[in-house]
Amino acid sequence: MIRIIALLGALFCAQIAVAQGFGGLARVDVAQSQVKDRGGDVLVELHLSQAVPYRVFTVDDPPRLVMDFREVLFDGMRDAVFLNSDGVSEARFGPFRPGWSRMVLDLTAPLAVHEAGMIVSEEDASGVLKVRLRETSAAAFALQAGAATTPEWALEPDLPTQPLAKQRQQGDRPVIVLLDPGHGGIDPGAERNGVSEAVLMLTFARELKEALLRAGNFDVRLTRDEDVFVPLETRVAMAHRVQADVFMSLHADTVAEGEATGATIYTLAEEASDAASAQLAERHDRADLLAGIDLTRQGDEIATILMDLARLETAPRTDRLADTLVRQLRNAVGEINNRPRRQAAFSVLKAPDIPSVLVELGFMSSPSDFENLIDPEWRALAAQGIAAALMDWVVADAAEARLIRQ
Repeated sequence: MIRIIALLGALFCAQIAVAQGFGGLARVDVAQSQVKDRGGDVLVELHLSQAVPYRVFTVDDPPRLVMDFREVLFDGMRDAVFLNSDGVSEARFGPFRPGWSRMVLDLTAPLAVHEAGMIVSEEDASGVLKVRLRETSAAAFALQAGAATTPEWALEPDLPTQPLAKQRQQGDRPVIVLLDPGHGGIDPGAERNGVSEAVLMLTFARELKEALLRAGNFDVRLTRDEDVFVPLETRVAMAHRVQADVFMSLHADTVAEGEATGATIYTLAEEASDAASAQLAERHDRADLLAGIDLTRQGDEIATILMDLARLETAPRTDRLADTLVRQLRNAVGEINNRPRRQAAFSVLKAPDIPSVLVELGFMSSPSDFENLIDPEWRALAAQGIAAALMDWVVADAAEARLIRQ
């Protein structure tokens, strides 16, 4: 009930701001905003230059408070500036999707939303969002966790309607490739020397797109073309909606232990091929959880059987694509990882009917890899290698498809 009241109140506040003719994006007043302990509760106060629609909810496992806004700039905000509570360990904030922003507070204990509301100034329509969190049991927290859903908060990308059936490519039409620059928006991914994985992979995705378009016979799409957050399940859904022949997720992660270097190509497996792969898969999927997305789905037995049947055809095609990528990347850039073919349970690879691979272009935790990743000339070679691999794979895959059809 608290969540729904907060959302309705926010929409009312937004109507006041619109009616008074205020424009531009709302900004957070960093000096006045704070998260603090008060009377045994945790009080969150965000001072905004203007009132905006918002919603407040909690997410479990791990416990978090999520606050969505349309739209807020968090310029100049840092954790140390406004976090003064033992109940909150970390904060993340930034773009969530086009036109929307998100702040996520990691809670050190189950803290339920006790009160939430925005105070709007009659003079200048500025807003102060106040959220009071109160300790509760783990069971009660889990029961209340989750976002209230309304149409305006369930926006999806404007994608074409998918036909009922899709024919496997046979070399007689442009091959649709969906490139997925990892992370984005509130989830920057790995970071080093002020460079984020999200921005770096978006840059490379654009460069790879140009390389494929120059090669010809490719129709290339991106899951995101700006620094915004895209949920994992939305990325997979986009692959189906654009009728993708190939899905390729692009990353440049870090590893906490060891000295991993060089490009690696991942295909789907229920169990990871090694401990590092398992950690990376958990890290990538956790990013979606950190943004407050609940990916829990219950599939029935028939759906599971149908997906398994689809994978019987798709899995060997995906393996051939991965092997070709390894060969052509090595030809293009020279040294790659000494174990370049790996498997892990990455959620973005779970489309059963679309050959899907995840390319770790390098590891930002490796100094040599990082230098390569920020070098436009090295990225150009890597893009040429991936383009060559896709061209080789398309020819072989189409030949097999024609044989099967006969």
